[in-house]
Amino acid sequence: MLVLSVALGEEQFDDETQKFITPEHYTLLLEHSLISLSKWEAKFEKAFLGPKEKTSEETMWYIRAMCVSPDVPPVVFEILSPENLDEINAYVNAKMTATTFSDKENAKKSRELITAEIIYYWMIALNIPLEWENRHLNQLMTLIRVCNQKNQPAKKMGTGEALARQRELNEQRRKQTGSRG
Repeated sequence: MLVLSVALGEEQFDDETQKFITPEHYTLLLEHSLISLSKWEAKFEKAFLGPKEKTSEETMWYIRAMCVSPDVPPVVFEILSPENLDEINAYVNAKMTATTFSDKENAKKSRELITAEIIYYWMIALNIPLEWENRHLNQLMTLIRVCNQKNQPAKKMGTGEALARQRELNEQRRKQTGSRG
C-alpha cells in the first residue's frame, strides 16, 4: 500500500506572528491491485494492461480507483503534485518481489490481451485465494507466473543439450577410470 501525504495548499509566512503556516495535509491510501484494475476496466471498457498509452483522464481515474481512503474530497486528486505522481508511478511499476525469471523465460511474452477477468480466471485455475486480489498487482502476476512454471511438466532435453551432457559424463568417466576412450 502506498501512503501519500497531499498538501492542500502551499506553505505561507505570517508577517504578524513571524511564523510559517504549514498547509493542511490529506493522507491518501492507494493500492495497485486487481480490484483497482477491475474498477478501471469497468469504467473505460478496455484492457488496462493493454499496449495503448493511457490518457491523463484515464491515469487520474486509475489513481481514484486505487484509493482505499474513505470520503476523499475530489480536490485532493486535482492538486496532486508532480512529486506525488512520480511516487505513484514508482509504486505501480515496482516489482514488489524478490522473485526473478531468466531471460529465456522473460522472452516468452504472450500476445493475449490481459484483462481483470483473465487474471481472475488464472487465480481460480491455480487455486490462488481471492484475498490476493487486494495485493499489489505485480506480486499477484509474479505468483501466477511462478504457479504456472511450477505446474509445468518437466521439459525434455534438446538434442544438443543431451549430446553435451553425454560428452560431459563420458569425460568424467574417463578421468575416473584413467581410460582414453
